[in-house]
Amino acid sequence: MLGRVNHIAIAVPDLAAATASYRDRLGAVVTPPQALPEHGVTVVFVDLPNTKVELLAPLGEASPIAAFLDRNPAGGMHHICYEVSDILAARDRLVVAGARVLGDGSPKTGAHGKPVLFLHPKDFFGTLIELEEV
Repeated sequence: MLGRVNHIAIAVPDLAAATASYRDRLGAVVTPPQALPEHGVTVVFVDLPNTKVELLAPLGEASPIAAFLDRNPAGGMHHICYEVSDILAARDRLVVAGARVLGDGSPKTGAHGKPVLFLHPKDFFGTLIELEEV
């Protein structure tokens, strides 16, 4: 069911500083910031040869990233995103297996313009999992 790792997401308290660090210190190629109001975040992607790193910052006070940063003020790994070929089939299989899908269970449009779902971290050993249809 799972394909490759699409990205690893890191919540950061200062998106500009994090972007500069990856670009200037590590020599990485980074995308311009992209606001995703539906998800309450602004994102930047660090392009790597084999995957991407997504830097997440809160977009508004109600952002789930704001709550994460309240608990982890320096930031930290937020989630890992795996690719799936059919997100609805993956969701249905996971629900039958006892996994909890966050939200109402309907895919939302993610940063890449593709359907995404998030799975409860308590069902995956403390790791928030994102599935993205490719």
